[in-house]
Amino acid sequence: MSMKVTESGTKKFTKDEKLAIIREAAENGVKVTLAKYDLYPATFYYWRHNLAKHGEDGLNHRTMKDQQAEIKRLEKENEALKLLLAEKELEGKLKDDLLKKKYPELRKKP
Repeated sequence: MSMKVTESGTKKFTKDEKLAIIREAAENGVKVTLAKYDLYPATFYYWRHNLAKHGEDGLNHRTMKDQQAEIKRLEKENEALKLLLAEKELEGKLKDDLLKKKYPELRKKP
């Protein structure tokens, strides 16, 4: 494996390396594999969770951040649209009420 080690000492693995480590852990055992690559168990289980949840694309760190940012943006846009719709509904209801007050003959009779 040709993992990159940054100046601060953090290790960077590619998607293929992560997949290989997960497969190796399934064959040889998690404890042995983590000791071999000097990985924290939390990191390994995070990778495995993302693989199960998102498939192989879940192991691309940048892709995950981009997707989360896009989801957050869409949620904000959705909230804004809901507010606009609520305001339009309220405006229409107020107009109807004013018209009914001004023209009582338009009211529905029971």
